[in-house]
Amino acid sequence: MKEKTYLIRDMYIKKITPFIRTEVIKVMTGQRRVGKSYILFQLMDCIRKSDPEAFILYINKELFEFDSIKDYADLIRYVTDRRKDVEKTCFLFIDEIQDITGFEKALRHFQAEGSYDIYCTGSNANLLSGELATFLSGRYIEFKIYSLSYKEFLQFHQLDNTPEAFTRYYKFGGLPYLRNLPLEENAIQEYLKGIYNTILLKDIVNRYNIRNVRQLQDLTVYLADTIGNLFSANKISEYLKSQRVDILPKTLLEYLGYLGNAYLINRVRPSDIQGKRQFQIGEKYYFEDLGIRNTIRPFRPMDIGQVLENIVCHHLSLSGYSLSIGRNGDREIDFVAERNGEKVYVQVAYSVMSPQTYEREFGNLRQIKDNYPKYVVTMDEIEGISDNGIKQLPIRTFLMQDTFG
Repeated sequence: MKEKTYLIRDMYIKKITPFIRTEVIKVMTGQRRVGKSYILFQLMDCIRKSDPEAFILYINKELFEFDSIKDYADLIRYVTDRRKDVEKTCFLFIDEIQDITGFEKALRHFQAEGSYDIYCTGSNANLLSGELATFLSGRYIEFKIYSLSYKEFLQFHQLDNTPEAFTRYYKFGGLPYLRNLPLEENAIQEYLKGIYNTILLKDIVNRYNIRNVRQLQDLTVYLADTIGNLFSANKISEYLKSQRVDILPKTLLEYLGYLGNAYLINRVRPSDIQGKRQFQIGEKYYFEDLGIRNTIRPFRPMDIGQVLENIVCHHLSLSGYSLSIGRNGDREIDFVAERNGEKVYVQVAYSVMSPQTYEREFGNLRQIKDNYPKYVVTMDEIEGISDNGIKQLPIRTFLMQDTFG
């Protein structure tokens, strides 16, 4: 395999390396082109560093040389043939494993044989969680890989933390390959358009045999237009019908599931702040990568509020927080973030310079009577505002942290 050059993504390597040389199968999931393959390369180098003679076998289903591996039997034969007369541990790396029919049977076979240390990546949440949970319950661990954080974006593009750099981040997104392109609109739009079409056609249309591609495209445009809005399948169905796009609520919900399985969008559900109840309706949707969102619906200055909310959602998620929308009577909190038994409340606004906006954002948080940290994140550059323990943070300051407390 040709040697790869890359920038190390420490946050993932630190999480995964403790599981090297264990029987637990390491599964890296995420949207196409977020850098899963390069995480594999970094792990291979970690192994070689500690053991230069390590036996490493790499399979990438996106490369033609591995096209003959169609199903689990092909995979078992391929690996067994190359393992002949090799008694030491085989470090097995498989990229885009969901493209191998019945892959979970091969993984179970290798794990039962012993002397395998297995790593794989995949771009379909349903296949990976469903099949692995059924056949390998308790014997695998999943690591979600995200597009670049803002801090990583600055590192990859060798930029300082300036308003101009932040503008590039929310316009172009955080797919790692962008570091090889000039940060100018036309080149990046062409690249991102290709990624979006691949996700739509290969990961959704072909996999789920969708006949009416136009309906799916219209739904993604609608989602790109309404980031952070409460979702109602019936209302969206009626709206699209008014635009001469006839799509049933049941079909809408199926398409949303497919878009989520391909990691194109992320769903955040509402929950009651005062209790444990989680609501089954009124969820919100955010894009995994804003660059792809801006390819679907070109960025307009009026979108900035939605874009900021999407960025905060992405940053909290990649920092390891599970998210919900907070409901407190008739008041709403943008994000209730939980991690390791701790909780953080976050409101997002373009600015809190007007008294009305200030009161709305801080007032919603004041009504929450517990002592967990509470933040209002804005584009305002002023830092240090505190109201009853509620802190205001500029968005660029917020994005340079991964722990809040």
